[in-house]
Amino acid sequence: MYQASNVYFICSFAAIGGGLFGFDISSMSGVLGTQAYKRYFNNPVSYAQGGITAAMPAGSLVGSLVSSFIADKYSRKVALQVSCVLWIIGSILMAASQNIAMLCVGRVICGLCVGIASSIVPVYQSEIAPKEIRGRVVSLQQWAITWGILIQFFIQYAASTVGGGANDPNQPTSAFRIPWAVQMFPAIILFIGLFFFPYSPRWLASKDRWEEALIVLASLHGKGDVNHPKVLATYQEIEEALKFEREQAVSSFKALVEPRMLKRVALGMSIQMWSQLCGMNIMMYYIVYIMEGAQIASPLATASIQYVINVALTLPAILFLDKWGRRPSLLLGSFGMLSWLFISGALQQYYGQPNTPEIRTPNNSDITWIVNDNRPVSSAIVACSYLFVATFATTWGPVSWTYPAEIFPSKIRAKAVSLSTSANWFWNMVLAFAVPPLLTNINYRMYFIFGAFNAAALIHVFFLAPETKGYALEEMDEVFDSGRPAWKKYKKSNRLEDLERQIAAGNLKVAVPLAMVGGEGVKAGATGVENKSTAGEGVVTEKRE
Repeated sequence: MYQASNVYFICSFAAIGGGLFGFDISSMSGVLGTQAYKRYFNNPVSYAQGGITAAMPAGSLVGSLVSSFIADKYSRKVALQVSCVLWIIGSILMAASQNIAMLCVGRVICGLCVGIASSIVPVYQSEIAPKEIRGRVVSLQQWAITWGILIQFFIQYAASTVGGGANDPNQPTSAFRIPWAVQMFPAIILFIGLFFFPYSPRWLASKDRWEEALIVLASLHGKGDVNHPKVLATYQEIEEALKFEREQAVSSFKALVEPRMLKRVALGMSIQMWSQLCGMNIMMYYIVYIMEGAQIASPLATASIQYVINVALTLPAILFLDKWGRRPSLLLGSFGMLSWLFISGALQQYYGQPNTPEIRTPNNSDITWIVNDNRPVSSAIVACSYLFVATFATTWGPVSWTYPAEIFPSKIRAKAVSLSTSANWFWNMVLAFAVPPLLTNINYRMYFIFGAFNAAALIHVFFLAPETKGYALEEMDEVFDSGRPAWKKYKKSNRLEDLERQIAAGNLKVAVPLAMVGGEGVKAGATGVENKSTAGEGVVTEKRE
């Protein structure tokens, strides 16, 4: 059976799982402004709407916590296929919703999928990709999220025109049922396609399936040649790291809470927490309310521009993240986002007013604070929203997925990333439920709250987040255990490159499973390959005199 071997293609296809996250984010924003949704579900606002929106991240929180058990036992690939099945079931329930309870159940089940996929996709990508492009391909997760947001929003925007349009009081329910039904198709494509993709070589190694691991590495990094120096060097790094972890004889759960590892777990969870507390997903969920308050053009049309910006500005991060690094992106991103939030909040504070009955219209009756008849200020608020999204898209968006996926050792990677992602979903759930009341009760001050969160993130990253660009997954212990302050760059040892050069020069031999020697893909008389009779007993290396 065909097995994909191009790293970019594999990681891009797996990122469809991230696209489901994007569908989730905009699965509500496009229908909030339609009369069909408001009428059918009795115009839910404040806590009612918060509960509906929060149902998805609540399920995602549970999904992220259980994801590691599925991924460690059955593989990263199978875990993603399980998530696809859940998404399809949840989408059917949402599209067929008869009341708020059924809608919430469907969103919870979809949330289980998104929790699993958002945890495992970055793990799968990071374990597939070489370190030189790891940031780039893991960032594809974020780009897929932005595409999911954009595609779902425009599907909903088109569906909102059914009947007499979004303002038609008798608009048919197909305005929200169509987009919720269509969103199952990416999951169907991902589920089927994954049968033709390889298992993670690091997961195969953890199960002592060494021959398969070597074949996958050769397919990914050596064009099928198991004697390729890069393949052998990576194979040795994986096996030595795994052997060291096993010699420690510490369970993965106990390893999570060891002091040296607990710091990394806390850092991964914090990065995901700040990615929520920066305010980005709130902009995505409730941008329609913000545009209604700004009183400029069509809220749905104005909001759609923001989704296009989100897609377009994620691309530079994908292309250059492995050049400019994770740490500068996080620091500059926090500073930029806090600036736009404080400016937007100040404009609404000084030029806005309560949405009193005298100025209230049917199209803005669900908001309490408005900038009325002041186009320059309204334009500035919208511009700040766009600049905020652009800043997030080029910085925290891709890095918040890349960084936690690469800082943990193999033994605990899936569990630690699932904990990190659970922090994302916990705060996503809290904010999805809390922001409608915040918009109702404290209005513009909400911007100052999220601006302060960005300031806290800036300080936290500066003191505690070292640069991880250019290091192999097996080298992260050196980065985090070096004792250097996070703001001082750790001197890179290039151990993997040195190992590859020694193998290429014939100065080092690497033991491979017996069945591989002389098998397909091994060149006769190849240097650097040594026979070993028992796979999984640790790599034997020897320098030639």
